[in-house]
Amino acid sequence: MHRTAIIMAILMFTGSICYAQKILISVDMEGIAGVVTGEQLGPSGFEYERFRKFMTDETVAAIDGAIEAGAKEIVVADAHGNGQNLLIEKLPEDVLLISSWPRRFGMVGGIDESFDGVILIGYHSSTHNMKGVRAHTFSSAKLTKVTINDIPVSEGMWAAMVTGNFNVPVIMISGDDIATQEVKDFLGTVEIAVVKKALGFHSAKSRTPSAATKIIKEASRTAVKNIKSYKPYKLSESTVKLEISFKNYQPSQILAYLSIVERINSHSIRFVGKDMVEIADFFVFLMEYNSGIKP
Repeated sequence: MHRTAIIMAILMFTGSICYAQKILISVDMEGIAGVVTGEQLGPSGFEYERFRKFMTDETVAAIDGAIEAGAKEIVVADAHGNGQNLLIEKLPEDVLLISSWPRRFGMVGGIDESFDGVILIGYHSSTHNMKGVRAHTFSSAKLTKVTINDIPVSEGMWAAMVTGNFNVPVIMISGDDIATQEVKDFLGTVEIAVVKKALGFHSAKSRTPSAATKIIKEASRTAVKNIKSYKPYKLSESTVKLEISFKNYQPSQILAYLSIVERINSHSIRFVGKDMVEIADFFVFLMEYNSGIKP
């Protein structure tokens, strides 16, 4: 029997499981224990191979915790860099993995109404936050501001807005103390797993990888066990206003050629959509379209 089937059988025998749950686990890398610099975050970094293993270990810990609490189906979305970081052979056989880009809904690609909850692993704080390890929103190289209805957002907050559109709550987040608190302050009720304390953009006091996996597994188990305690995030406005500021002035100039885009200053644009699905689709197009792509 597969590991999930064995755990499920034990839970049903003991009466600990109430109903089937489907969980999406979105995994970034900047919030993984020990991560502080670019040397750990991409293929060109000398520590990358070690840290993609730690990233995978934290993902497996979240999976195991969710299964122990009764999750029946788990989909994992690799949400960092090129989207090809997680070691697929280290994941349980009955887990599905979403990899690479472009994909609809980006970091929470695969989300729909069939899910019961979303877990965010390895997330970081927003570009608007003066604290937090590797604090940025979607692109530290391109963007300096991302707001929804005038609310400065992190990637975790954005994820909650998108998944909330499908009536699916974010139930847990792991990362440094700043990133997790940022999302907790925004959502109110969410399980957090703090694996390191931010000391600066490139510095942290971190748990060891083995200690981090224990914290994450327990937080995941608690979140799924209490899944009815978490509510989907719902935007109250009838339309959704996205504002983005670029480091370079040219994107705002070019995007403003579109009638649906307003250039609000030399580096910034505004796009108004009917809901977060429309906003997310526009954002994926904005970040991924490249007229120079060749077959």
